[in-house]
Amino acid sequence: MAEPSHDFFAHAALDRQTATRVLGDALKGAEDGELFLEYRQSEMLGFDDGRLKTASFDTSQGFGLRAVKGETTAYAHANEISESALKRAANTVSAVSRQGPATDVSASPQHTNQSLYTPENPLSGMAFEAKVALLQTIDAYARAADPRVAQVSASITGEWQAVEILRADGFGARDIRPLVRFSVSVMLRDGTKQETGSFGCGGRSAYGEFLSEAKWQHAVKEAIRQAGVALEARPAPAGEMDVILGPGWPGILLHEAIGHGLEGDFNRKGTSVFTGKIGTRIASPGVTIIDNGVIADRRGSISVDDEGTPGQITTLIEDGILVGYMQDRLNARLMGQKPTGNGRRESFAHAPMPRMTNTVMLNGKHDPAEMLKTVKNGLYAVNFGGGQVDITSGKFVFSCTEAYLIEDGKVTAPVKGATLIGSGADALTRISMIGNDMALDPGIGTCGKQGQGVPVGVGQPSLRLDRITVGGTAA
Repeated sequence: MAEPSHDFFAHAALDRQTATRVLGDALKGAEDGELFLEYRQSEMLGFDDGRLKTASFDTSQGFGLRAVKGETTAYAHANEISESALKRAANTVSAVSRQGPATDVSASPQHTNQSLYTPENPLSGMAFEAKVALLQTIDAYARAADPRVAQVSASITGEWQAVEILRADGFGARDIRPLVRFSVSVMLRDGTKQETGSFGCGGRSAYGEFLSEAKWQHAVKEAIRQAGVALEARPAPAGEMDVILGPGWPGILLHEAIGHGLEGDFNRKGTSVFTGKIGTRIASPGVTIIDNGVIADRRGSISVDDEGTPGQITTLIEDGILVGYMQDRLNARLMGQKPTGNGRRESFAHAPMPRMTNTVMLNGKHDPAEMLKTVKNGLYAVNFGGGQVDITSGKFVFSCTEAYLIEDGKVTAPVKGATLIGSGADALTRISMIGNDMALDPGIGTCGKQGQGVPVGVGQPSLRLDRITVGGTAA
């Protein structure tokens, strides 16, 4: 098993000097490019219906070689790190470098010593037998916690990724990225009715933090509580109404409906609803949104991105004014801006693109309890499940997995089948109150874009949105 000091050139038929020379030849005449090396270990254990149903362990390694000229990108990858494989890739991508007049390769990122998470490999910190025994204990605890529990599913997922980014001028950046996640789902049955609740948590650390007895017991209790609420829920009403969003995970709506529209590629191509609006008001006063890639141990954080740019904090909206986009190197260069540490890729087999890290709306000044009192008839949305978003327009449909009626300023009956319908650009202008209770999600987010998935985080305080369309099941 690889150690945190993993050295790609100690385990491959390739030395650093040769790799740098081949890279330099491949990028002659290009405007940008890099060699991205990756080694990854991953595992998943799934316990369902009282037994271990899934247990997998995988390792992968390889490189991706990229050459960029103008808007054109050539990319080649291989799962063999060797001189011959690298030369074949170089021959492929150098075709782009030779197009048109020769240019100088863009300046490399600044080096950084920031380290936001442990280099410890979570997979080796806990024996397989101990993981299975823990899942058995969690299953038994959940079944004993409530007589209505009919089914329990629990899973442990871990990953250890080592990356190195090399550039033709000798620049090199390394990062060791652990990633863990624990999830539990519980189905309650009460007579002829049955409902499911779930809870998960994770981050960039070893298993210990998220598999402590206190943490997994809290997860089980939360899953049972959610399922119990769902059993009592009545059909949700439909129509336009005022909505209070809870703090934390409801920020996923912010991520999907607004965040993608603030990524550099969509704005360079003119396909985002926010294109050309830097310096203009796009949100209610008080709305400040940042993309923060440097929160220690968080799922979406990155010490350096997949182009070697240090992770950083990028202000996107400040007091309602659009002030910035999230940029990788290619789109930043073409837009005359600076990279923001948002160049991310799923693996060595994928070219980087602008992606979010931890996208967060900052605190406002309102007390959440006082916010609820301002709503006569509305919806209190605490948790979200799946949704559909048109990134170009920002139009969204999101389903609420936990929501309640607000009647005369008080939270009353739970409802099921509620969906929020609207567009991100419009929703930003409908925020009338911002709570002082900002929270981050528990560490479970994965973002998909153009077929690539990367770990992300979200966060927000409680929000009041005026007159949002709610789809429901009640007349």
